Amino acid sequence: MAKANSREIFENMPVLKAIKTMAIPTIFIQIIILIYNLADTFFIGKTNNPYMVAGVSLILPLFNICACIFCLTGVGGGALVSRLLGQNRENEAKKVCAFCFYLSIVISVIFSLLFLIFLHPILNIIGASENTYIYAKQYALCVIVFGAIPTVLSNVMSNLLRSVGLSREAGFGITLGGLLNIALDPLFMFVIMPQGYEILGVGIATLLSNCASCAYFLAVSLKIKNQYVINYGIKNILPEKDSVLSVFNVGIPSALSVLLFDLDYIVIDKLMASYHDIAMAAIGIVLKAERLPLNVGIGICQGMMPIIGYNFSAKNQKRIDDTVKYSLFIGLIVSAVSIVLYELSAHFIIKAFISEAKTLALGTNFLRIRILATPLMFVSFFVVHVFQAFGEGNLALFLGVVRWLVLNIPMLYLLNFLFGMYGIVWAQVCADIFTVVLSYGVYFKYQKNLKAKECKITCN
Repeated sequence: MAKANSREIFENMPVLKAIKTMAIPTIFIQIIILIYNLADTFFIGKTNNPYMVAGVSLILPLFNICACIFCLTGVGGGALVSRLLGQNRENEAKKVCAFCFYLSIVISVIFSLLFLIFLHPILNIIGASENTYIYAKQYALCVIVFGAIPTVLSNVMSNLLRSVGLSREAGFGITLGGLLNIALDPLFMFVIMPQGYEILGVGIATLLSNCASCAYFLAVSLKIKNQYVINYGIKNILPEKDSVLSVFNVGIPSALSVLLFDLDYIVIDKLMASYHDIAMAAIGIVLKAERLPLNVGIGICQGMMPIIGYNFSAKNQKRIDDTVKYSLFIGLIVSAVSIVLYELSAHFIIKAFISEAKTLALGTNFLRIRILATPLMFVSFFVVHVFQAFGEGNLALFLGVVRWLVLNIPMLYLLNFLFGMYGIVWAQVCADIFTVVLSYGVYFKYQKNLKAKECKITCN
């Protein structure tokens, strides 16, 4: 049944319909993830305490390291599973699923323990002040120390389900956790926990919602284990050496890209915190509020990846080209519309999170600048996802390293030195102009070399 379902979506279904079938649930996932991340900031903002907002904002990049772990195993494994299905190697795909599942558990446990041991110096390094330290610590204990394992496993299992065409089931599990988190936030903040412990309440709500999502994915995986290649039996834990290398070949660059993305956020927080906590609170809200169009774009990329990966192995170049063309067009339309809407409503968006006058004014200005980078960021992520689908981890890694370490982060320091606080905000737009040009050049050269190689094989 796995083979039949995969072929219907990946081979026979019209390209636009296939993208719609795969991308809409993943877009929905990304929106729900954003909403429950925003929900934390929204409800904390209702305390009208910018120090609480700043404390949680400091933890966001560290919490996102969990994304590095599930990118290593979930993205790397999911991309390989789609390619294995395209090669009709279902038994090997089963082993890859089990391997990625158990590897995720081991890495998550290590990460949680290390964070607990070095919690104090880590918070000092990222810029926690006397006013924000206690709030950052409370939130980190819940969502990282105790919450890393269910967070990582939920996303790994979601990626694996999507890799076999079960995008709707993958979306429902993440949606379940997100909606539950939104419901539990005010309950724990304002009803169960005493005043002054609102951040702890938010952290507990997030932890419980991720545990519920993880339980759902485990139940679904058990239900379908005889019909699809999703199987976490301990007997299937050892795939072939080439498969392990393929997981890491895509997973490591994907994880490093996310890590560098988070490093960029940490640098932004660190530089902004050097001005004052109000600026830190403002940029913390903006870095979440700006993510709606970006998350939609990531959803489009994640939806197209299994289609491209399957057809890459099946050597269906036309279907690959059509998938890339339509996905890119849809993403750029979303980006353009988002810029217009955000420019018109920036003040009201920030005010929805906090009404404190100075934070509101700074946040509005910051958001109107940062949103201009949306189409540039989408194209940058898009090209990386295409290379991941091809299994070209080295090219994905190259683009990620250049984007963050060579362009974005140095641009933050340079523009901060030249223009101060607002230079930090403009850095994303300036750096990503160069990133898009580089990404297009690398992709164009890759396609040219691929066609030349195919032509040589055909001629011979």
